Amino acid sequence: MENGALLPMFYLPPVEYFTTLNKHKANVLIEKHEHFPKQTYRNRANVYTPDGVLGLVVPVVKGAKVHTPVKDVKISYDFKWQRLHWLSLQACYRRSAYFEFYEDDFARFYEDKIEYLFDYNEQILNMVLKFLKMPVKLQYTESYERHHDGFTDLRNTIHPKKESEFEQKPYFQVFEERKGFIKNLSIVDLLFNQGPQAINYL
Repeated sequence: MENGALLPMFYLPPVEYFTTLNKHKANVLIEKHEHFPKQTYRNRANVYTPDGVLGLVVPVVKGAKVHTPVKDVKISYDFKWQRLHWLSLQACYRRSAYFEFYEDDFARFYEDKIEYLFDYNEQILNMVLKFLKMPVKLQYTESYERHHDGFTDLRNTIHPKKESEFEQKPYFQVFEERKGFIKNLSIVDLLFNQGPQAINYL
């Protein structure tokens, strides 16, 4: 039997994450009990602006130290990051072919205040999977284990600080005439530019 994939829960995950989900869709295990690592896609997403890549970071409550399980990390609303993220998404993708098609569904995530980062990311992930018509069976870890038999451990593989070896066929991007095609951006880049065709790229 083919190995499943053990993945973290990310914020607006990169395209590589969804390619992995699509490949292992019958057997995906999501890590719920790891200690929260900083400067990862767990609370960061990369989008394409006129000036190149912009990282959108969801701030977490101070005290979300290294030893806080990821499921217990709370989102900080001390400043209006939701407004900033939404304005950024609009500025980046208002001219894309499908932004208006998905706009209302995404907007609520920048209005509602969801307490926990994991829950916030999970709700966005489920919505995007629905848009992609990708029937992925998500399971969740019940405790932190170094190894999970039958699963390929990808918890630290897809990382903003690591050069990705992920091969990706170019698709049209709004600002590509300025900086060329940029691979492995947030799934929203693919979704807003390709709409229902996005699944064909995964």
